[in-house]
Amino acid sequence: MTTANVPLTARQLRSDHPGVRQIGVADLVDAIAKGFSDFNAMPTHFFYLAIIYPIVTFGIVGVYGELDLLPFIFPLLAGYTLLGPLAAIGTYELSRRREFGRYTARTNAFLVFKSHSINAIVNLGVLLTIIYFVWVIVAQAIYEQNFGVAVPESYISFAQSLLTTPEGIAMIITGCSIGFVFAVVVLSFSVVSFPMLLDLDVGVIVAVKTSIRAVMVNPIIMAAWGVIVAGSLLVGSLPFFVGLCVVLPVIGHITWHLYRKIVES
Repeated sequence: MTTANVPLTARQLRSDHPGVRQIGVADLVDAIAKGFSDFNAMPTHFFYLAIIYPIVTFGIVGVYGELDLLPFIFPLLAGYTLLGPLAAIGTYELSRRREFGRYTARTNAFLVFKSHSINAIVNLGVLLTIIYFVWVIVAQAIYEQNFGVAVPESYISFAQSLLTTPEGIAMIITGCSIGFVFAVVVLSFSVVSFPMLLDLDVGVIVAVKTSIRAVMVNPIIMAAWGVIVAGSLLVGSLPFFVGLCVVLPVIGHITWHLYRKIVES
């Protein structure tokens, strides 16, 4: 019996508790190759450039206008790691459509807004956004704990304080440690949940539980993927953030193929 002939209720029952596969390094490498293939076939870097640069420009203007924003540049940029699964939602749709041989114009990424699970996607996106703002608040608390409410006099003096004083070193260690926890939490409940919401008739809770199980079944591969994502975002941010317009969609395409390898559907 084909999927098309299966009643909707049966499809829902099958996808209520999807199985999770254990994958290996070869699967991760294959997912990466397929992700790059999707991007080459459907490049969306101009879309991401249009989204990223207004945000970056706003942040730069804010820093030049008020130096008290300077200590929070890194936490704000680290938010790409936390919001990345939401930002890449359009690329999941493109990879899904290409996989099933459907028309794959780049504008098809916006069809995600017509998805049957758009409400669940929005709810999960709101949760990610809340976590992001909590992270920024925590980062501010870490800064004030070490430097008080003092405003840096200049970029150079702030960098010197950060790298050459006990308070600066303590802030780096504490910030990176807590940021790592935030990143692990977000990776655990979002690594396959967004693609799953596009693909199956499930709710947020089922998608999040499945994502957590995927990480628990594949801890080493998921850890490796997390390192790859963090490193790619860092490298993409270095040349005036222009690399992010390529890194973000590629990561999105790869995430879709990881989902397809891990979650049984």
